[in-house]
Amino acid sequence: MKVLVTGGAGFIGSHLVDRLVQEGNEVVVVDNLSTGKRKNVHKKANFYKMDILSSSLKRVFQKEKPQLVCHYAAQIDIRKSVEDPTSDAKINILGLISLLDLSVKNGAQRVLFASSGGAIYGEQSIYPAPEDHPTCPLSPYGISKLTSEHYLNYYGQVCGLKYTALRFANVYRPRQFPLGEAGVVAIFAQQLISGKQPIINGNGMQTRDFVYVLDIIEANMAVINSDINGTFNVGTGKETSVNELFQALVEHTGSQAKPIHGARKEGEQLRSCLDSGKLNRTFSWEPSVSLNDGLIETVKFFKGA
Repeated sequence: MKVLVTGGAGFIGSHLVDRLVQEGNEVVVVDNLSTGKRKNVHKKANFYKMDILSSSLKRVFQKEKPQLVCHYAAQIDIRKSVEDPTSDAKINILGLISLLDLSVKNGAQRVLFASSGGAIYGEQSIYPAPEDHPTCPLSPYGISKLTSEHYLNYYGQVCGLKYTALRFANVYRPRQFPLGEAGVVAIFAQQLISGKQPIINGNGMQTRDFVYVLDIIEANMAVINSDINGTFNVGTGKETSVNELFQALVEHTGSQAKPIHGARKEGEQLRSCLDSGKLNRTFSWEPSVSLNDGLIETVKFFKGA
C-alpha cells in the first residue's frame, strides 16, 4: 500500500513511517522541517520538504497517488495557539481541508487523523473521559482539532472518504521536540540532564495521561489494518501530576534539582485522562509500556543525544 504521512519527520510521524516501511508499505513523507528533522525520516521513504499549505502539495498527490493519508503535520503548541489563534487555525484547519480535498480528487481511500483527547474535552467531568464526553476546548488548539474532526465527518458523509480520528493523550519518547506542554517530558529531561533548572507551571498538581509513542504506533497500525471508521481515544487511563513527573525524572537523571514553580499558563487544563476502552474493545489494543519504563528509555535517549 502507498501511504502519505504528513509530518513524517516529526516525533510521532517518523516512528509511524518506520513501522509502515517495516511492514512493507511504500511511504511518502511531506514535512516542512519546522520541528521535524530530516535525519528522522526512514531512508526508504520518499521525502518532500514542503508545507501542507503549499500549492505544490497538489503535484505530490498527482504524482504519488497515495491510498492512505496519515495526517500528523500540525501546530501543536497550546500556548502558541493562545497567542496567535489565526495562525493555529490556518495550519490546523485550512491545512486539513486542503489535504482532504486533494485526497478526494486524487483517489485516496482513507485518512488517519492525529487528534487530541485532552485538548478537545477541556476540563473533564468524568475521569477517565470516554469519546462521548462533552467537548469544551479551552484553547484555540483544541478548537482546531475538534473542528478538524467535523470536517473529517463532512468529507466522509458527502464525499465518501473513509477516516479515523485518534484522540491522543500526552505522547512522549525519544525524538520528541521539546515544544510547549505537549513536550513536557522532553523539556524536563533535557534540562535536568544538562544541569538546567526546569520551571513547573503553576502548582504542579495538574495531571496528564502520559502514553509512550510506541503504544501510539500500535494503535495506528491496528486502525490502518482494518476497515473500521470512527473516533477513538488513545491513552493509559492513568493520571500523573507534573510534580510526580518532575520527581521521577529527577531520580532517573540523577539530578539534584528541586521543584521550582512559575505562573500557570493560559489554556492549560487542570486534569486530563482518557478512557481507551472503545479502542480496546474494537482492536484489542492496550498500552504495554509503563510510565516508569518509558521515562527510563527517554532519559537514555537524551543522554546520548
